[in-house]
Amino acid sequence: MVLLIAFALVAAACSSDDSGTEETEETTTTAAAETEESTTTTAAAETTTTTEAKVERPYGGEAIVANDQEPPTLNQFVPGGDNSIVSIVGQTYWAGVQEISGFTLELIPELVVELPTTSNGGVTVNDDGTMTVRYQILDEAVWADGTPISGDDFQFTYDIIMDPDLPVNKVTYEDIVSTTVGEKTFEYTLSAPTVQYELLFGEVIPKHVVEGTDFVADWNDVRWVSNGPFVFSEWAKGEFLTVTRNDNYWKTDEETGQQLPYLDSVTFKFIPETESILTAFQAREVEVIAPPPNTDAIETVQTLEPEGARVEVLSGPVWEHVNFQFGPNRFEKNENSCNDQLEMRLAVAQTIDKQILTDEILAGQVEPLESYVSAFAPTLSSDAWAQYTVDNAAAAENYAAAVANSGTECAVVFSTTSNNDARVKMSELFVGMFEKSGIPYENQLEDSQLFFGETLDNGSWDLGEWAWSSSPGLAGLVGIHDVFDPESPPPDGQNSYRYGTEDSSVIDDASARFAEVRDEMNATVDPDELAALITEAETILADQVVMIPLYARLVFAAVWEDEIGNFKHNPTQASETWNVEYWYRTDA
Repeated sequence: MVLLIAFALVAAACSSDDSGTEETEETTTTAAAETEESTTTTAAAETTTTTEAKVERPYGGEAIVANDQEPPTLNQFVPGGDNSIVSIVGQTYWAGVQEISGFTLELIPELVVELPTTSNGGVTVNDDGTMTVRYQILDEAVWADGTPISGDDFQFTYDIIMDPDLPVNKVTYEDIVSTTVGEKTFEYTLSAPTVQYELLFGEVIPKHVVEGTDFVADWNDVRWVSNGPFVFSEWAKGEFLTVTRNDNYWKTDEETGQQLPYLDSVTFKFIPETESILTAFQAREVEVIAPPPNTDAIETVQTLEPEGARVEVLSGPVWEHVNFQFGPNRFEKNENSCNDQLEMRLAVAQTIDKQILTDEILAGQVEPLESYVSAFAPTLSSDAWAQYTVDNAAAAENYAAAVANSGTECAVVFSTTSNNDARVKMSELFVGMFEKSGIPYENQLEDSQLFFGETLDNGSWDLGEWAWSSSPGLAGLVGIHDVFDPESPPPDGQNSYRYGTEDSSVIDDASARFAEVRDEMNATVDPDELAALITEAETILADQVVMIPLYARLVFAAVWEDEIGNFKHNPTQASETWNVEYWYRTDA
């Protein structure tokens, strides 16, 4: 969904991986892959070179992964499909043009021979101002039923996305003006140059199976055909979801030459409470966890390292933020919402003490954010929110002005996920902060499935808090602005804030200019032009207090390494399952 230019990994532990490389201490620290070295033996009369056989990984067995969320749908394309858990589970059974490497944090090819660029001839800026992108599909890439993945599948995916009767996000796809289909090729032309092409076709839909079905109803709960390492098997809602080996998976382990995946199955257990996840991990009822990070949870799991656990704590492009709802449905939560008043938003910005949040929730292991860009592209950050400091007296004055301007007893009703310990603690800290400014405040927390499945998309919240995760490349940096774009409201767009949308209470020159800036971003591939536009966009959002970035979240995962090998956490939205096809049982 959304430039991982540069960021440090806070406490990456040594781990086995499938890359066979040693990385620097500024990135992920990894051990060499489990191979036997080649040796050269020299005798008196002759020279003999002996290469020992590579160590093979064992096949079979199951991995059990615990997560605090359950997918609202298995269909990535429909409302709710942008939920992170949909991607975490989905990576076991879908594949697309690209994926995100957990080692380099770069986009790497998946279904195609190479990612298209201007330098390799895959991208051409045409004389008429359009831009053409070409994909060469891997010859070996097939669906789980053995059917080759073809250009027709890419065309069908595009047709599904552009169906006006389907509630599918059409951003950037709607700028495609023509397509050309080949047996193992797909080419499309965009109306203007844009870096957003990098993130298109992240999942491809099987035409021979989906054609003629109800794409929403039939595909929300079942995935009949996969092109990933596993296939859908069973979903016991509220309990678990299981995927099993795709025997026709086309990828092999470059290290060993073996067909992937190694495991017979992967089961996701849905455990809503962090404490319960930790308990299940301690009892070895689950082998992989990536719970919401907090220092207590991290320290608890770290005590298990002598027993065979490995813990990875990363700091990455996952950033928490407080958000204002500007649509009419906010009154369902708060009849005294005054989010349309800039003075009210200023009062909130002057009330929230981000330093206390980072100290209390993350033990000071991260710094407060003054820019959402700095979470994943610090060199391009404008620190636009540094203008707001904690000032309870000023906050009280702005609150009084909001009350006078609106004629309403303005109040704040705060919504976030009730089963995330860090967010619950945040809500408790907010009580004292808002009391100091004299702003009426109430917590209304919800289960994550309800919050992410209905509340956000419906706009039925007043002041909310959650996280965004970023994607690599310039496209990711540009794409994050889609979530504030006045031209992209739900269900087809991602602007769940309703900032500047047709039903927004805030439609002004600033929101109109933001929409223009977003369009200008999408129409350029020049890095310098993009940098200037990003700074302007941040300035608008900060000056208008559309939202408040809080901190880059620690990303935390743990694995019983004496049971599961080749696990490597990914601090992007690819998360813990990005290389699930490489996992194997170490106790086999």
